[in-house]
Amino acid sequence: MILPALFFYLFAGVCVASAVMVIASRNPVHSVLYLILAFVNASGLFVLMGAEFLAMILIVVYVGAVAVLFLFVIMMLDVDFVELREGFIEYLPVGVVVGGIFLFELMMTVGAWVIKPGVTKAITAAIPANVSNTEALGLVLYTKYIHYFQLAGLVLLVAMIGAIVLTLRHKANVKRQSIPVQNARTPELAMSVRKVTSGQGLQDADAAEWVQ
Repeated sequence: MILPALFFYLFAGVCVASAVMVIASRNPVHSVLYLILAFVNASGLFVLMGAEFLAMILIVVYVGAVAVLFLFVIMMLDVDFVELREGFIEYLPVGVVVGGIFLFELMMTVGAWVIKPGVTKAITAAIPANVSNTEALGLVLYTKYIHYFQLAGLVLLVAMIGAIVLTLRHKANVKRQSIPVQNARTPELAMSVRKVTSGQGLQDADAAEWVQ
């Protein structure tokens, strides 16, 4: 019993410390690295609880894909975070009001929280011998909590679209295709028949009519 307790306090302590550093770190790259460390220690806690599937998903999906993707996106986009923080003071009153509303809702939820007597028995109920841990999780997730699962997917989709919109920058000197303009082109707009005088060719003054 002493060895599992030691591993629990080790994983839990490092996980909480790394989670605090995710918020406290000024460098976004360091924040992502601390986030990866938090995921790794959280997966260790899942292993101690016997949820090896969740531990594997946390390492493969979140550490191997999501967190590493965040790290590469932050490093490749080279976002000017100083410019993004310039309007912090301007929108601070709105943020305080929204944060106060969320805090009030959380306090109301926690204050009215009631645990059913049979919840603890349902949580600690043993998994049948003929059902694996992964299959039992899938049966619960895709039946009883399917709506919450789909709602979480929509939230992640909105977050992804918001991140793309906030970090997308269009360069003025780069030529881009416009599909509606291309579809609306007619032969009259795309070409022009000119009578060229023999031995003279086109003049430089006519170049603007050919390049549109």
